This record gives sequence, C-alpha cells and structure tokens, in this order.
Amino acid sequence: MTAVEVSHLTKRFGDLAAVDDVSFEVPDGQLLAVLGPNGAGKTTTLEILEGFAAPTGGTVRVLGADPHRAGRAWRARIGLVLQSTSLDASLTVRGTLSVFAQLYPSPRPVGEVLELVDLTNEAGTKVGVLSGGQRRRVDVGIGVIGRPDILFLDEPTTGLDPEARRRAWTGVQNLTAAGTTVVLTTHYIEEADQLADRVIVLAGGRVVTDTTPAELRARGGLTTIRYRLSDRALAAGLPEALAQHLDADRRALVIRSPDVTAALRDLVAWADRHHLNLAGLEVGPPSLEEAYLAATGEPLHP
Repeated sequence: MTAVEVSHLTKRFGDLAAVDDVSFEVPDGQLLAVLGPNGAGKTTTLEILEGFAAPTGGTVRVLGADPHRAGRAWRARIGLVLQSTSLDASLTVRGTLSVFAQLYPSPRPVGEVLELVDLTNEAGTKVGVLSGGQRRRVDVGIGVIGRPDILFLDEPTTGLDPEARRRAWTGVQNLTAAGTTVVLTTHYIEEADQLADRVIVLAGGRVVTDTTPAELRARGGLTTIRYRLSDRALAAGLPEALAQHLDADRRALVIRSPDVTAALRDLVAWADRHHLNLAGLEVGPPSLEEAYLAATGEPLHP
C-alpha cells in the first residue's frame, strides 16, 4: 500500500512558490529522505503532509486522508519530531513520555520507548538538566510512543554530536525494521546515506532527483580516488600531476578520472619514491555529497 501520495503540490506565499508542482509517493515501510539547501521547500512540504499547512494547489493523501482535514483518529496514527520543541523542564524523562502516552489509544510501553531511544538510564532525570542530545532523543521518543504508522522527522539530529547522532540513527533503524514508514528531512548527507531507502532532492521548490542513495552516487560523475595526506606526505612534495587534485583544505587528494589505473599508477609511483604508506586510500563512486552537489549545484548549508 501507499502511505503518502503527493500530486502536483504547490504552496505559495505571495509571489513566492515555496513548493512548486511536486509529485511523489511513499510506499508503506519505506524510509524516504528529503534533501535540499535552505529554502528548497523541505519543511514546507513536511508541514503540509503533517496537516499544519494547506496547499495552494495539488492534492496530498497521507494514510488515505487529506492531512489538513483529517481528525483525531488520523492524527493518532502519525508521529512527529519537529525541528524544535518546548517540554516541561520539571518533569522526568519517564514522566514526559507517560504524559504523551495518554494521548494515544494504544501507546507503546514507556519502558520500551526508553530502550528504543537509549534513555533507560536517564528515565528518572528531569528534562531540564538533560544534554541537547538527550533532549533530542526525548523528542524522538514522543514521536514514536503512539505506535505511528508513519513518522515525520524534521532535522531530527541537528546539533547532536556524532555519537548522539548515531544513537538516534539506531532508533530510527529499529522503527523501519518493524515496518514504520518514515519521512526524514536532513542537512546531513551521511544521515541520508546511512538510513534512507530512497532520496528526493528539492531545489527551488521542485524535485530535481528522486532515486536511491546508490543510484544518486552513480549519477555524480567519474570514479573517485581519495587519499588523506599525512604531514610526511605533504613534506615530500607533490608532482604537478597530483597537486592539481588537492582538495580545498589542501590536506587530501581527490582525483576524479575516467582512467583510474593511470591515476593510481602516478599515485603509487610517487608514494613508492618517498616510502609513504597508502593506508586509507579509497577508490569508488562519488560520495553522496558530491552527487548531491552535482544535482543541485549548491551545498545543503549556505
């Protein structure tokens, strides 16, 4: 079955088309990542899918209903993790989840949610003294406690350190493994690469790419050689054939070539002359970020 159906969706604010003739579908159980630079229309699209905003044109169906007109029974079937929330700082983590559990007809047990978002040890801690990463995991816990059929995650790991972000990823992967449909917006390319079954890229309010992460990488261009340069390697000096491939920080070689064998021959010969270790050398398709830039022409962050 289809969890989300979007057909020719448009949302205007005056003369500005924040979302411009967007169409896509999300099958049950899929994790869709929606990427795009600031102002691309990601959050506006999610707000319409969540029922917080009405479209200017086109049609939207989520779990078979028009989100803007759906009632409480429909809302109990969706989970939301918004970009920012305001929680009662005096309540404990367990108390907060217990309050939200009462809003749903068949909530998950609070203990199960605590384990899912890796907050069992913080169950008795007041929300007001949690770290930013822990608070974000409480937000995810609130989003999933109602056993949603579909979960909307709007920048769920913004501001988290890498360890906290990976813990949040594990929680999301546990949900999708259990069959929950997830629609995710993110500024983190590696997050989409790690989690998504499918990626939609928005730019200027329009869909510019709708594919899998692997297929998006394949569209990004030539095979790429990546080699992080040690201080010793930099001191050895690079021949011109290699120096022209230094990245912006001038700390790594990023070589895109239709003839990988020739490029590797030059690199290995130089390393051999200077007795350098090539541990960490990577050869493969373009990274997802490189493919994203090829699709949009601009970074996720301005």
